[in-house]
This record gives sequence, C-alpha cells and structure tokens, in this order.
Amino acid sequence: MSGKLEFRAADSSAEPGASLIRAMSEEIGALYPIGLEGPGMPSATPSDLGPPGGTFVIGWRDGVAVCCGGVKRLPDGACEIKRMYVVPAARSQGVARVLLGALEDAARQLGYSIARLDTGAKQPHAQALYESAGYERIGNFNANPVASFWGEKKL
Repeated sequence: MSGKLEFRAADSSAEPGASLIRAMSEEIGALYPIGLEGPGMPSATPSDLGPPGGTFVIGWRDGVAVCCGGVKRLPDGACEIKRMYVVPAARSQGVARVLLGALEDAARQLGYSIARLDTGAKQPHAQALYESAGYERIGNFNANPVASFWGEKKL
C-alpha cells in the first residue's frame, strides 16, 4: 500500500462520502438485486451515521478518498459497522483491514464495547476479513435479507 491512510470524520450525505456510498450501492445492487435501500434492508442514513451515536469516516491516501465506512448505534447499546467500501483501485492492498480498525477505534471513542456487522454470501472476502479480525458468528441481529454472516466483536 503506497501512502499512509488518513481518516477524517465526514457527513455521509456530502461529497466525497456521497459518491463513495453511491459507488458501493451500485456494486451491492449488482450482487444483490434488492440493493442497499430495498425493503427490509437495515438503515444507514446520514443521521444513523452521525452524532451523537454514530460516525462516518473517509480514508484518504495521497489526497484521494479511497475508502469509507460508518458506525451506527443499535437499540441494545452495541454498534453496527456499516457502509464499508474501498474503491477498486485501492483493493488488495490492506485498505479494508486498516479501515475496519479505524471504525473500531471510532466506535471505542463513541463509548461502544461491542461492534456487530454483516455481509452476504456473494462477498466471501468480506466475511474472511471480519473473521480474521476477530468477529465471531452470531445470530441474525438486524434482519438483513441478503446477509449470510453476522458477526460480533468485543472492542
């Protein structure tokens, strides 16, 4: 990975976050026709990913936004990591692992001690990342209709 990643909090509805989420949405829509905003999909609105219970970060490398992700408060006091995305040009360089660590750090700073996340069967690379980062398989906590893996980690 060339260039150090720098993470900055941002508004997920403002640029460049909105464009990153749009690109993610297009990729997810190609994998799962229901898309990110389909019926029953868990929410990750700008207010979900904003203060006081959430955050959204963009990862920058050499002045270019290369990844993003958010933290959302869950009703039971845990948090959910949402909208993790790495631009195609920055993939297979360890960016997703660094992004996941930055989101876990952000969750800790928000006072969370448990993080949860999910991914679908058509994203085995994401499940492998999450399991290698210490996420243990749990039950379906968010009723995501396309997820096949739900994970939890103590922060």
